[in-house]
Amino acid sequence: MTRAVPPTAGDRLLADLAALGPYFAVDVHRPGSPVRPPWQPLGELTGSPGALAGRIGEVRERLAAVAGCPAPAVEFRVAASIAQLGLCARLLSPALGAAAAGRALPVDVARARWVPALGGPFRLSLAEEAIAAEPADTAISAEPGTAATAALLAGPVTQIVRAVEAMAVSPRVLWGNVASAVNGAATMIAAARPDLAGGAAEAAAALLGYPDLAGTYQGRPLRGFRRRNCCLIYRLSPERPAYCGDCVLGR
Repeated sequence: MTRAVPPTAGDRLLADLAALGPYFAVDVHRPGSPVRPPWQPLGELTGSPGALAGRIGEVRERLAAVAGCPAPAVEFRVAASIAQLGLCARLLSPALGAAAAGRALPVDVARARWVPALGGPFRLSLAEEAIAAEPADTAISAEPGTAATAALLAGPVTQIVRAVEAMAVSPRVLWGNVASAVNGAATMIAAARPDLAGGAAEAAAALLGYPDLAGTYQGRPLRGFRRRNCCLIYRLSPERPAYCGDCVLGR
């Protein structure tokens, strides 16, 4: 008779993240294992302005298809802002989801992998050590994950912001996108797991205290949050502009 192997803390974390939604779900891989298509090294995207520009071009074509116009009709800075927002949201969400549950999830972009896709959150795979650590204790607190999320913000996210800023977009807009991604992740966590709403708000508030985010929003996570700038997506259709729920231009 085969005895069932009980799930590890890492297994439970993966299941908990997947239950929060596609922006939080992650795969895992063994470090040093071959990178096989459709997977690609994520570090090649985040660490190369040329690769980021290529991704922005793909997002531009996607936005144009949705708007029913040729790609050149979509401003490059609009596509750059949307691409940066989506990328940062995908990187930050799993770490925030783990922090809300009292876990640390270090996202090592240099060893992470992704599947290029458009129209939604792409698949993300982390080296298996990222989920191996046991939770610090049984209490639900965001504190164990604070260092991991702060390191992600100060490292890869800042690198992405600076690269896109050098191309076309105001840093105020880009950091506003980051703030929006943080609050958006907290909002999705609270909707999927009301019992984690407190931890999500705590983790989000800790990230929003990052110096470069100062002045990009007002209110608090899950409580009247509104950014002080716009991601520029309204410029896709100036005649019939659409605004995000937290946009400064919205009613």
